[in-house]
Amino acid sequence: VHSSYVTARETAQALKTLAQAARGVAASTTDPKAAAAMLDSARDVMEGSALLIHEAKQALISPGDTESQQRLAQVAKAVSHSLNNCVNCLPGQKDVDMALKSIGEASKKLLIETIPPASKSFQEAQSELNQTAADLNQSAGEVVHASRGSSSQLAVASGKFSQDFDEFLDAGIEMAGHTQKKDDQVQVIGNLKNISMASSKLLLAAKSLSVDPAAANAKNLLAAAARAVTDSINQLITLCTQQAPGQKECDNALRELEAVRGMLDNPNEPVSDLSYFDCIESVMENSKVLGESMAGISQNCKTGDVPAFGDCVGSASKALCGLTEAAGQASYLVGVSDPNSQAGHQGLVDPIQFAKANQAIQMACQNLVDPDSSPSQVLSAATIVAKHTSALCNACRLASSKTTNPVAKRHFVQSAKEVANSTANLVKTIKALDGDFSEENRNRCRVATAPLIEAVENLTTFASNPEFASVPAQISHEGSAAQEPILHSARSMLDSSTHLLKTARSLVINPKDPPTWSVLAGHSRTVSDSIKSLITAIRDKAPGQRECDSSIDNINKCIRDIEQASLAAVSQNLASRDDISLEALQEQLTSTVQEIGHLIDPVSTAARGEASQLGHKVTQLAGYFEPLIVASVGVASKLNDHQQQMTFLDQTKTMAESALQMLYAAKEGGGNPKASHTHDAIAEAAQLMKEAVDDIMVTLNEAASEVGMVGGMVESIADAMAKLDEGTPPEPDGSFVDYQTSMVKHSKAIAVTAQEMMTKSVTCPDELGGLASQVTVDYSQLAVQGRLAAHTAEPEEIGFQIKSRVQELGHGCIFLVQKAGALQVTPSDGFTKRELIECARAVTEKVSLVLSALQAGNKGTQACITAASAVSGIIADLDTTIMFASAGTLNAENDESFADHRENILKTAKALVEDTKMLVSGAASGQDKLSQAAQSSAKTITQLTDVVKLGAASIGADDPETQVVLINAVKDVAKALAELISATKCAAGKAADDPSMYQLKSAAKVMVTNVTSLLKTVKAVEDEATRGTRALEATIECIKQELAVFQSRDAPNKTTTPEEFIRMTKGITMATAKAVAAGNSARQEDIIHTANLSRKAISDMLSTCKQAAYHPEVSEEVKNRALMFGSECTTGYIDLLEQVLFVLQRPSGEQKQQLAACSKRVAGAVTELIQTAEAMKGSEWVDPEDPTVIAETELLGAAASIEAAAKKLEQLKPRAKPKQADETLNFEEQILEAAKSIAAATSALVKSASAAQRELVAQGKVGLIPANAVDDGQWSQGLISAARMVAAATSNLCEAANASVQGHASEEKLISSAKQVAASTAQLLVACKVKADQDSEAMRRLQVQVLLYNIKKASDNLVRAAQKAAFDKADDHNVVVKTKFVGGIAQIIAAQEEMLRKERELEEARKKLAQIRQQQYKFLPSELREDSN
Repeated sequence: VHSSYVTARETAQALKTLAQAARGVAASTTDPKAAAAMLDSARDVMEGSALLIHEAKQALISPGDTESQQRLAQVAKAVSHSLNNCVNCLPGQKDVDMALKSIGEASKKLLIETIPPASKSFQEAQSELNQTAADLNQSAGEVVHASRGSSSQLAVASGKFSQDFDEFLDAGIEMAGHTQKKDDQVQVIGNLKNISMASSKLLLAAKSLSVDPAAANAKNLLAAAARAVTDSINQLITLCTQQAPGQKECDNALRELEAVRGMLDNPNEPVSDLSYFDCIESVMENSKVLGESMAGISQNCKTGDVPAFGDCVGSASKALCGLTEAAGQASYLVGVSDPNSQAGHQGLVDPIQFAKANQAIQMACQNLVDPDSSPSQVLSAATIVAKHTSALCNACRLASSKTTNPVAKRHFVQSAKEVANSTANLVKTIKALDGDFSEENRNRCRVATAPLIEAVENLTTFASNPEFASVPAQISHEGSAAQEPILHSARSMLDSSTHLLKTARSLVINPKDPPTWSVLAGHSRTVSDSIKSLITAIRDKAPGQRECDSSIDNINKCIRDIEQASLAAVSQNLASRDDISLEALQEQLTSTVQEIGHLIDPVSTAARGEASQLGHKVTQLAGYFEPLIVASVGVASKLNDHQQQMTFLDQTKTMAESALQMLYAAKEGGGNPKASHTHDAIAEAAQLMKEAVDDIMVTLNEAASEVGMVGGMVESIADAMAKLDEGTPPEPDGSFVDYQTSMVKHSKAIAVTAQEMMTKSVTCPDELGGLASQVTVDYSQLAVQGRLAAHTAEPEEIGFQIKSRVQELGHGCIFLVQKAGALQVTPSDGFTKRELIECARAVTEKVSLVLSALQAGNKGTQACITAASAVSGIIADLDTTIMFASAGTLNAENDESFADHRENILKTAKALVEDTKMLVSGAASGQDKLSQAAQSSAKTITQLTDVVKLGAASIGADDPETQVVLINAVKDVAKALAELISATKCAAGKAADDPSMYQLKSAAKVMVTNVTSLLKTVKAVEDEATRGTRALEATIECIKQELAVFQSRDAPNKTTTPEEFIRMTKGITMATAKAVAAGNSARQEDIIHTANLSRKAISDMLSTCKQAAYHPEVSEEVKNRALMFGSECTTGYIDLLEQVLFVLQRPSGEQKQQLAACSKRVAGAVTELIQTAEAMKGSEWVDPEDPTVIAETELLGAAASIEAAAKKLEQLKPRAKPKQADETLNFEEQILEAAKSIAAATSALVKSASAAQRELVAQGKVGLIPANAVDDGQWSQGLISAARMVAAATSNLCEAANASVQGHASEEKLISSAKQVAASTAQLLVACKVKADQDSEAMRRLQVQVLLYNIKKASDNLVRAAQKAAFDKADDHNVVVKTKFVGGIAQIIAAQEEMLRKERELEEARKKLAQIRQQQYKFLPSELREDSN
């Protein structure tokens, strides 16, 4: 209703303007009749429009009334007719109409059945035809010229054109009378009909251009129509005339050149759809053809080979037309690419396409109903109709999807339906006509063409609405000046070519005329020179290059400015800007960065394929950098935090540098779509620039949010909302399901952040800024996905609902972000807190509305997503149950047997099969059925896992292997169901031949296979004779399915290390040995154990193999090797298990020998896998289970822990004490220094020991993979224990030093710790000496380290310092001696008692230490004990 009101108001305004214009035209017309006609026609339009608005009002009141709708359509048609009449009354229009009428009347002469006999001789008729053809061609040029001039000029030109046409037609009919054969006569008349139609089109194009000179592509349409007249005249001349050799070919070529000359007059519209680089290629190719043709013309003139001469003239003419077209298009692109020019933009529809289709359909329909048309002509006409109507329907579909005007959207859809229906009816009659060429069938065909022609005409009229038209380019003076060299060269080429062809025309008749040959050579040189200058001019004027250079200079200057500011900031000399607030600067910076961000993709697109846009876009981009630098330096100057200042300036510099890289890449690409070698660099530069923009935006948002300024975030959300309303998005890559899944993720993230903001508003308002920034980022992503989801949703109402709810959520997010900013400014404001909590709740509610809209859009796929989530939870739960079962802790709650659960399991499994069928059929049917099937399958699999778990528990913990077999069987079913649900989600709504449908069918097969396997396993559980065999069969099937997943091209979710891959690969070796043993023993218990072990080993190997292969640091070759040997190992293992199965079923000695061969194949593949893993790691590969590696790891770990302890010591400071205790302070510092030197020395020692150990490996004294595992392992253990002791002792020393300095521990503990360091260091040295070469560099370095850092000396220093302190402290104890005798005796006794007690404690402590050392001695490796002996 609203749009109808707006349209009615616009109509009234347009009628007012029309009335004034009609009065003006009538007043300026000298002919009273013409003035009266003008006013009458305008009055008819007014009355018809009033009636139209009245009928529209009635139709709105009763929208379902078909009668009022029909009346409205009739009145609209009448108004359209009145408007055409009104336009026809304009000065000049009537004359053109009269000329058109005259051509129509004259063309009736062609409809007579018998051509009158010729009244003139053949030579006279031929000469007259040539003369009238030349006159008509010239008149056509005059019409083109006059259409750009005044109405009186057009009137004169169109009158002369119709007169010349009449004369030409008479000459043509006279010529047709001379033809001997009927077929030739039909051909001549057919050509004359084509000329008649081309002439009418020319006058129509001239008429439309004179009415609206600014109409998009009107000049091109006119030029094309003039060329069509020339081409059709040439065809007739070629057919009819018998001139002197080579003459007609030259005349045809001259007419063609005259027709294309107009392209160079005013090139402010595109001539073709060639890109600039296509123009260069076209010029190069055509110049080559022209050179060859000119040489051929000259050569064939000399030899007198007239047919070859004609061919060369034809080729030269085509090449010259191609050169002119390319030059015209190139000059247009040069003009429009100038930054001062305004580029045109594409309209909703292409009127030329509609007009051409309309003309082609009319001509085809005319041929269809022509009684003389042969069956082949009828079929050809039918093909043309089908082709063009299909193109029109597609154009309507695109236009309806692009437009935001609901009326236009409906009109395009309705018009497309009318065209499609009338085409279908016509095709039926054509089929009948093709079967029987009777008069009745031809009449039916004629009747069927009328609705199609009317529908196409109506559609063409509607499409020519100025609202849908393209906006033509406006070329600046600078642009016109840049065009001139190209146009000048092209004109010179045409002029000289024309002279050359005229000279060749006379030479071919009289080749022995030397002066003419020299003239020909002169023209040939001029043509060559003009083409060379044309090529040079086009290359020199390549669009965008000059602008790229200028922009690069600008950005380089900006980078220098930002570097100066950075230097000033480093030296704390950055002057603060006082003329503007920080908030204003931040807003300025934010908007500039956003604008730069918006330009990245347009620059990238222009650089890859739109040369005409490159100059505009790079100039725009570079223009933003000066304000960016000013704002960035201004913001930095107002920040107090030096780190923040540098961050801003560095990020701005990074952004400028990335833009510079982008411009260099863009200049290199130059807008050439064929320069694919530059496209990767452009894409990479664009990505880097986007990252730089994102980084600076995050910093800006954080900085703004810290002070409660959220303007930038609000603007980002508003921008995202605005993009939702933009027209049709680019052709989406994914389906609705993809966008739905992504939207669900972002919506939930917003809801979670909103909840967190509610909490933080009370506990920590400072963190609200970061959360608000997160909401902004999530909403921006949601809006992008929402636009695509709305476009792909069906029906359209759902798409509209999604869009509107995402916009409502945007409003909620804006309020929430604003409240977060306000609360940061006033954290204690209770009212603002309440408002923020309300806003957060509103956002959560709006998120739920978005989610419900998405569910409504694809209820079935949403149910699939939910079901898939539930099934993944079930699989994880089953993995846990398998762990319990393997550990022997899965017990039944009461005394029940497996038989109690068997029937329930079988019944539930069969129900799941039915659900599978429903799922598969649901993908092809509606969303409701799919939703029911997904929910039902999730419910059934939950029930099935529950009953299988109960069944497994009832087997009892004393048979864990059978429990695991049963749970594995149901786990396979759950995994297959997860795959099936995923495949169903992807296939929903797709065509039957879509690849996703094939995936669905294969997933359904796997599902049925796994359910069948479960049923067999359930039946075999209680049969001890077969349950092992059954478990093995299930394992083989499971491994095959795992292999299929492994061989798919899908990348894994995460990557892993080669060490992890090796660790998992080693499990295969153990499983292979178990499989061979089980095959030989043929015991069911062994078989079950093998089945379970094999399943886990292969599954782990395949997953880690793929994860390791897809690691980003792994080369493509190594990745392919890993995947190949992973597959080979698995296939070999499957063969091994199948051989075990064969041995079980038919045991024989020969078959058992085959087991060894199979296991060798697996072992070979495992070896290859390990080598591949080593290649992944490179030269640094180590075996994680090698004792020497463990030793080295421990050594490095000890060194790290010692270094950490040393750092801790460095940070220690003696505790503050009163000033009088200076000596004590000195002592504490002595302790710290000594402890530090010990820590540093031991760290260096451990590192040297590590180097010595590596040298042993290199010398082969200790194998990388130990040859004598026990011997080398003991040595490694000795080294490990020594390294651990050094680390532990140093750690204790540091703690003791710390405690002593702080006054919490005794000096005795410190002395003991220092002695322990010295002892453990000596032991580490002994451990390294056991196998080392005494003269080796590492060994010498190791001893030098001990001597250099002199650990013992450092320890002694520490001990002495502590003992001295203890002694001093003892001196400081003032003993008060009692003077009384009894008291004195008592005091002596007490002191002696304490001394005896201390001596006894000392003795006990010594014994304890001896026992500890004896116990430790037992565990020392043999080498250490012998050495110490």
